[in-house]
Amino acid sequence: METSTKDRPDSGSRTDVPWGMLAAIDLHGCDPRRLEEPGSIRRFVPTLIKAVGMRAHGPLMLDRFGDDELEGWSAMQFIETSSITIHADEVFGRCFVDVFSCRPFDPDEAAAIAVAHFGGTPTVTVLER
Repeated sequence: METSTKDRPDSGSRTDVPWGMLAAIDLHGCDPRRLEEPGSIRRFVPTLIKAVGMRAHGPLMLDRFGDDELEGWSAMQFIETSSITIHADEVFGRCFVDVFSCRPFDPDEAAAIAVAHFGGTPTVTVLER
């Protein structure tokens, strides 16, 4: 398939402007009971989506897998502006929440919602892409 140059963005037109933001929220010292309960994660996701002003796109995907101390719940929710992923580790009381969106949001608000829901102490890393 051939693409004409009129269908391509001009070089440098918007490639130097970030397209989106990723907030990587690492929680340590969480309440393990909240991390091992799938209903807890099911309740967290819509709360987070509302708090950051996004809208869900499609159903929440939630599954438990892994072996031994690596077994835990993982979730993925598409949002209209990208996605949210969650990895819960009840063995060591950790939860990892990633929010990526091409629409601006407050990563500290997202972290506060995660702490309110799972407990723990957050470390937030923000990347612009």
